[in-house]
Amino acid sequence: MDKKLLDILVCPLCKGELRYDKEAAELICPRDRLAFPIRDGIPVMLEDEARRLPADTQDAPA
Repeated sequence: MDKKLLDILVCPLCKGELRYDKEAAELICPRDRLAFPIRDGIPVMLEDEARRLPADTQDAPA
């Protein structure tokens, strides 16, 4: 994932900061508890495509 792209991307819902989970190939929004997939190096920033994180998750992976 390109560092410059990570610096400018925000959650499309809350406009909050995203965290990159390299192993899962996802961008995580801890505020909305959503994980946006990265497919073929391209972040898919659609709510319908995002995976919901469990409510009991204390913090998203860094």
